[in-house]
Amino acid sequence: MDFSIKTIDAKSASTAHKAIKTGCIVVGVYENKKLSAAAAGLDKSGDIAAALKSGDITGKAGTSLLLRKLADVAAERVLLVGLGEEAAAVSEKAYNLAVQAAARTLAGLGANDAVIALPEVKDRDLGWSIRSTVVAFRESIFRADGLKSKKDTSTSGVKKVAIAVAATDATAAKNALAQSVALANGMDLTKELGNLPPNFCTPTHLANTAKKIATDYKMVAEVLDRKQIQALKMGSFLSVTNGTVEPPKFIVLKHNGGKVKDAPVVLVGKGITFDSGGISLKAGAGMDEMKYDMGGAASVLGTMRAIGEMKLKLNVIAVIPTCENMPSGSATRPGDIVTSMSGQTIEILNTDAEGRLILCDALTYAERFKPAAVVDVATLTGACVTSLGHHNSGLFTRHDEAHDQLAAELLAAGKQTGDTAWRMPIEEAYNEQLKSNFADMANIGGPAGGSITAACFLERYTKKYTWAHLDIAGTAWKSGAAKGSTGRPVPLLTTFLINRAG
Repeated sequence: MDFSIKTIDAKSASTAHKAIKTGCIVVGVYENKKLSAAAAGLDKSGDIAAALKSGDITGKAGTSLLLRKLADVAAERVLLVGLGEEAAAVSEKAYNLAVQAAARTLAGLGANDAVIALPEVKDRDLGWSIRSTVVAFRESIFRADGLKSKKDTSTSGVKKVAIAVAATDATAAKNALAQSVALANGMDLTKELGNLPPNFCTPTHLANTAKKIATDYKMVAEVLDRKQIQALKMGSFLSVTNGTVEPPKFIVLKHNGGKVKDAPVVLVGKGITFDSGGISLKAGAGMDEMKYDMGGAASVLGTMRAIGEMKLKLNVIAVIPTCENMPSGSATRPGDIVTSMSGQTIEILNTDAEGRLILCDALTYAERFKPAAVVDVATLTGACVTSLGHHNSGLFTRHDEAHDQLAAELLAAGKQTGDTAWRMPIEEAYNEQLKSNFADMANIGGPAGGSITAACFLERYTKKYTWAHLDIAGTAWKSGAAKGSTGRPVPLLTTFLINRAG
């Protein structure tokens, strides 16, 4: 789908929409039977007002009605979308419902092109509206049927979408559109990786994906194999790989978009391409969804692709430890003790708490980059889903000035994009649950506060830099009829980096 910006001269805005030649123009109407400015400009015949008055469309947010061949309107079709109650500006929720309704309708039309002419959103800039529009339309055409022998039936739909803006906003709109398309491309990559079955999306596949991103966007990729990982003394990471024949990989991908001496932001992504639980075997029901346990790695790769396409002027490094967690005669056992790259020893009480075992060595490795900040991203705990459901990712970090600032940046990026997070506590009291009689720490702290003790475990490996942890176990994928990767938290991470680049 191609996106573009259509400029409207402010002096003739009230009538300019009538002259736009397109397969379909999308305008808004309100619940109190009022028309948006663009809709009013099209309604010389009174057909739009009559449709509202008759109840053919209520104006409720997300409703829609298609009209054809309106008098004195150059567009072949006019699509009315509900914007909810009339106000000085449309709410975020109403706008999102409106563009989602437009995307669904246009996906089934015979028109080749369309123009979106919707009003501004309350307390949001033009860039927000453009990003929301692009993401909604790209979501409507995303397909996950690549491995089906017979593809799902889909209509041709609209191929070109233009977003109408005032001529004075043209430059800002074009910049926002370029970023929005790059973001959508990154989300698509994350969804594609997440949805692939684990016999396709292996650690080697993730490594090859990183190499392709490096080639396409002039980054630097380094992939370490088992012998190199052993040389780094990553005993914790390697313990998770003991039960599988699939070779582990340690991926480092560098985007050198900033000044040479600028400290980088490091993104660390958990890449368990299939998690059986190991010897602490998971229940069979729903285990197929453990292909999504590389959601952190997928979102970091999607973010790197997005900022590469944007040519973001910031130094960013992705660090991805990736492997399978499988049971076998050689698998790590509950009760085993391993030594991490940091030299700290870990008593493994549960082999299904493996994400933290690969992340702790990656977090130690990140020290060598002298980072400005490190953010790790992981489908880490079911406890986070219990705490926050599927709406917010869990955000954990220490409480001091630097970490509070990092948390504020991440939370703000989440609110900007609707890819929200909620800050959870990290307190010394929770570390009591990680005590071991035989090692420096245990890898689990019991069922109480499970997402918090997992974060406390990781925190022990981040003392030398500013760090945050995102637990995306509840937000990285959906189950049931809508089963599939969501592409989160690519919007949060990408916007966080854009804001950092200034």
